[in-house]
Amino acid sequence: MLSRRRTATALCLAAALVLSGCAVGGGAAADGTVTLHMVESLTNPTRTAVLKDLIGEFEKQNPKIKVDLISPPTDQADQKIQQMLQSGSGIDTLEVRDITSGPWSTNHWLYDMSKDLKGWAGWDELTDNTVKYAKDAKGHTYYIPYGFYGLSLFYRSDLVTGAGFKNPPASWDDLLEQATAIQNPGKRQYGYAFRGGTNANSNAVAVIEAYVADKIDRDNGFKLTDGRTIFSAPEALTALKTYFALFKKASPPSSVAWGYPEMVEGFSNGSTAFLLQDPEVIATLGESKAISQQQWTTAPLLTGPSGKAVQPVATAGWGIAAGSKHKAEATKLVKFLAEGDAATTFDKKNSLVPILKSAADDTYYKTGAWASYVKMTENPDAYITVTQPRDSSWWTEWIQKSDADIQKVLLGKMTPEQLLTGWDSYWTAKWKSQ
Repeated sequence: MLSRRRTATALCLAAALVLSGCAVGGGAAADGTVTLHMVESLTNPTRTAVLKDLIGEFEKQNPKIKVDLISPPTDQADQKIQQMLQSGSGIDTLEVRDITSGPWSTNHWLYDMSKDLKGWAGWDELTDNTVKYAKDAKGHTYYIPYGFYGLSLFYRSDLVTGAGFKNPPASWDDLLEQATAIQNPGKRQYGYAFRGGTNANSNAVAVIEAYVADKIDRDNGFKLTDGRTIFSAPEALTALKTYFALFKKASPPSSVAWGYPEMVEGFSNGSTAFLLQDPEVIATLGESKAISQQQWTTAPLLTGPSGKAVQPVATAGWGIAAGSKHKAEATKLVKFLAEGDAATTFDKKNSLVPILKSAADDTYYKTGAWASYVKMTENPDAYITVTQPRDSSWWTEWIQKSDADIQKVLLGKMTPEQLLTGWDSYWTAKWKSQ
């Protein structure tokens, strides 16, 4: 049976989703104990368990602070968090992603921690990239990254060998060839874990960026060096034709609606041979009972015709709601999660590119499934890192539009040409309006 506190929180969360308003934990208890309501976004059971363990350690160190962790389903989480933020109460600490920080801060829903973190010793322990992404263009700190995401190709080594291939795919064309060869619906064996549902745009953009790698603007991964959008390039159409062929020839029909959880499940249960995902999946696959550690590993991000791939920098972290009445306590929690053993544990348990400088000397990140990430890091000319305009105030709008457009193409209601024309017009107009 849920405790009274957890029951109240659950009821409040439900009310917040319907009414966008529910005051929870506005003050401290009679003994001075403060309860922080913390909401995660990229929920999965393993990750939630790790967070609860870290929260337990934090509570031991801070006996007057209790943390109530709320874990909505991943595909609904950002929407639910936004509704709670709009209500102005019931949320203290939250997971902020690079794709949500722009819209949420523009709407004044996030608290700027920059003054609270002035002089914080933890800054010196963070990597340069972490410090960079902890501050926006105006110097505001709306979240401190807990780690970084970077795409790589997860593949079933046994199925690749069984299909007669000596090596895993290196390019998008290679992937189409191998995934098609492995596809066997009669045996419920499929080539590729296609992303057709939530955040489907991300993988479509990844293949486009690979095909325009030689002329991409590294400071804005949606632009070419001549200032036009990447969606206007002729190579973009070639890229999308290859990408959508993966769905038609080498993916489960149900993947038309797959988001992150379904993609990962499709690979971890052994039904798909290839998966394009972030390193956090390494930890999830380690828990799989359907495939063994000897059956899978990772390969570097797929390249385009020039032999180059483009890796968008993606991150997320912990921030504080502007409506929180316990900002000092919430700041303590954010600092705790970004320091020492807590940061190292969270990154390792969730297979994230780490935020602490000390990780550079850790052999953990140089072996096994992490080897592909090391290879990409050591070959920056072939695996180009770019910054996408994820801090745009219209990013949420873009996600909704682009995901809907991909669905239309998959269902035959829009052509790839029409999609690219629309995306080019969209970004061109947005940039002109700035």
